[in-house]
Amino acid sequence: MEITKLSSQGQVTIPKILRDQFHWEDGQELIIINFGDGILLKPKKVFPETKLADVAGCLKYQGKAKTIEEMDQAIAQGIEKSWNQ
Repeated sequence: MEITKLSSQGQVTIPKILRDQFHWEDGQELIIINFGDGILLKPKKVFPETKLADVAGCLKYQGKAKTIEEMDQAIAQGIEKSWNQ
């Protein structure tokens, strides 16, 4: 078990032994999961770079083509829904 302190600016230093164990380098982004009585830090996974040709057509859509306005509206609704959860 390692012990660390919360700074006056809300920062926590993760001990070097743990950073080395998990291969976390400077700038590593972490996801914070709230469990009510504590938190869990997990590394944010970086998606591998892909090209359009790699993914084009992977989600087949059957139906009338959507307009840009309809797509923008659906994106806005998805963002609003994720913020209100």
